[in-house]
Amino acid sequence: MPLRSADERLDEVVLAHDVRGTVPDPLDGGLVRALARAFAELVAAEGTRTVVVGHDMRTHSLELVDGVLAGVTAAGSDVVLVGLASTDQLSFASGHLDLPGVMVTASHNPAAYNGLKLCRGGARPVGRDSGLRDVRDRAAELLCAGAPAPASARTGTVRHADVLPDYAACLRALVSLPKAGRRLRVVVDAGNAMAGHTVPVVLGPLAVDVVPVHFDLDGTFPHHDPNPLDPTTLVELQQRVVYEGADLGLAFDGDADRCFVVDERGGVVDPSVVTALIAVRALARQPGATVVHNLVCSRAVAEIVTEHGGRPVRTRVGHSVVKAEMARTGAVLGGEHSGHFYFRDFWCADSGMLAALHVLAALAGDPRPATAQLAPYVRYAGSGEVNRRVPDVGSVVGKVREVWSRHAGVVVDELDGLTVAHAEWWFNLRASHTEPLLRLNVEALDAATMRQVRDEVLDLVDTAAPTGRS
Repeated sequence: MPLRSADERLDEVVLAHDVRGTVPDPLDGGLVRALARAFAELVAAEGTRTVVVGHDMRTHSLELVDGVLAGVTAAGSDVVLVGLASTDQLSFASGHLDLPGVMVTASHNPAAYNGLKLCRGGARPVGRDSGLRDVRDRAAELLCAGAPAPASARTGTVRHADVLPDYAACLRALVSLPKAGRRLRVVVDAGNAMAGHTVPVVLGPLAVDVVPVHFDLDGTFPHHDPNPLDPTTLVELQQRVVYEGADLGLAFDGDADRCFVVDERGGVVDPSVVTALIAVRALARQPGATVVHNLVCSRAVAEIVTEHGGRPVRTRVGHSVVKAEMARTGAVLGGEHSGHFYFRDFWCADSGMLAALHVLAALAGDPRPATAQLAPYVRYAGSGEVNRRVPDVGSVVGKVREVWSRHAGVVVDELDGLTVAHAEWWFNLRASHTEPLLRLNVEALDAATMRQVRDEVLDLVDTAAPTGRS
């Protein structure tokens, strides 16, 4: 196989919202060093010559951190190294210190992957349309020059900082459990990832009895991939919640910026339900506030926000998009179907731990079980996310558009991928921003209708492009 150019490898790893790829090919220390230097130059030109850096527990994260440190310091900028961190812990450091940040992580991807998440000071997002394209192009220049780019006149320094205690205190100050509330028993599956690092510090002082599952940090993920969107990764947690007689279960992804909830019966709670719950809590404190939700969230989210006097705003999928829309609208909350929850009082950044605290606070303040408390927010039947690997996303989506746009009573929009909406159902079909997949989400008034729409769309996808299921 011929060697690929730096341009080709950069095109593989620089995605819509972050940098991500398998290690060491196409992502290696040299590529990371160039990207980090390019980012440091970008934010230096904007007036900031210090970058905060954190990393997860993946087996190659420390190697890539070395590349980040080399790139940032070669650009003449300093580093505040916070070490092992969840992504929302890095967001806290960026917001609290008002510094741009680099997080070395591949989030929920399997063990072979790693990557970079970038933000400006105040945890402001860096995506394709907000600087990431410029970073990619400058990194290409650095790599294609034929020789290492000369270091700046000044070599930056590296200092270490432990922000975990302050991060935990910040979250507990934002969401407090009721003093007269009941003590909760909660099973937490950290997936051998960063929640094993943060949960004990955040929840330790609270009236919560934590039953830990896979809290030891292990970047090989010996028990399951750190991806709670995959239903198979939640089975052990569901069983354990029932076995323990727990009030709730929590599952975090690899960098712990996402959280999934399991009720006391072992049922997986749709993230749209969690978004609605947190939105109602937020609107009780700030009447009339705006809530951002991506277009794959349940219709119930917009309905419930409106019913409680709020203003729902629909947007595309992706953290940089949601954060930017929250900043533009002044939204108090953002929610995504994938278990990402964003908070205005947390620099508009996403935090799985902060979302978990909201759920725990609601549960502790009400004697009813989770199923009863959450029932008012469950209004429709959803498919969850169904994935297909297809060789030509554009042609497959075009075929689905051609067929389904002829259905009576439908509205078609292409805000993000293809959305076909009917009074009784809707579906969205879009390309993943982080994996070579086509993603389908379907929702309907009842389960039978949902299954019928889901199966018809999938049959068309599979006919248009024989694929592999995922």
